[in-house]
Amino acid sequence: MQQITQIVDTYFKRMPSIRWTDIVEIIIISFLVYHILVWIKNTKAWSLLKGVVVIAVFLFLAAVFNMNTILWIAQNVVGIAATAIIVILQPELRKALEELGRKNIISSIFPFEPSKPEEGLFSDRTVNEIVKACVEMAKVKTGALIVMEQTQSLAEYERTGIAVDGIVSSQLLVNIFEHNTPLHDGAVIVRGNRVVSATCYLPLSDNMELSKELGTRHRAAIGISEATDSMTVIVSEETGKISVAYEGSLYGSLDGDSLKEKLRIIQNKPLDEKKRKLWKGRARNEK
Repeated sequence: MQQITQIVDTYFKRMPSIRWTDIVEIIIISFLVYHILVWIKNTKAWSLLKGVVVIAVFLFLAAVFNMNTILWIAQNVVGIAATAIIVILQPELRKALEELGRKNIISSIFPFEPSKPEEGLFSDRTVNEIVKACVEMAKVKTGALIVMEQTQSLAEYERTGIAVDGIVSSQLLVNIFEHNTPLHDGAVIVRGNRVVSATCYLPLSDNMELSKELGTRHRAAIGISEATDSMTVIVSEETGKISVAYEGSLYGSLDGDSLKEKLRIIQNKPLDEKKRKLWKGRARNEK
């Protein structure tokens, strides 16, 4: 018993002292590793990670059996492989950094952008006019793509179109998307209560889980919702159905009242966490 006590005492004496900063470091590293793994799981990096694991197992076996030539090749290729991984994952890394910069904690410490006016992003009249236009276009199956800017600027996509700078009205929107008119092809960008640009090109979503039945218009709407915090209203030219794309999700089969409800959620301010959960829950129910 005395020997066991001496061994335990010796063991604990050799253990380094743990400071409170060490505990904080462990928590921070655990938090970062968890979120990195979650990010990898939802991107192309997941398949790449599995490939890296296979290569790591192969190199471990090479080290065990002293395969020096293979180990020498691996040592000289590591630098090139790291650069190649960065190039391959460039879109995912850019999106991850944009998401990090979009966090409220960063924005509160580093106010990179001027705050939005408190009176709201869109007036009641603007919401009503957009809903009215979409309902009218849905009846005659006129395709439409209306992007509503929130806190993140859409100037990058605005420059791909033709400047309009007109007050939002149902007549203006219907005329823009009318068949065989110069401005009907592409997206309309709405900033505040004005249509700022038409015939804009949007990035297509590369989400492989999207239904194959979705056309270019819906994929473009989801793509811009993944890249920014904007909301996009879609009217299908094939079915006449109204949908909304927001935060990478598509909410379909909306009528005038449900579309107005969606638009009013972001009318006055960006969504808080409670409203985000409400959106996500409704998206699951509507699919």
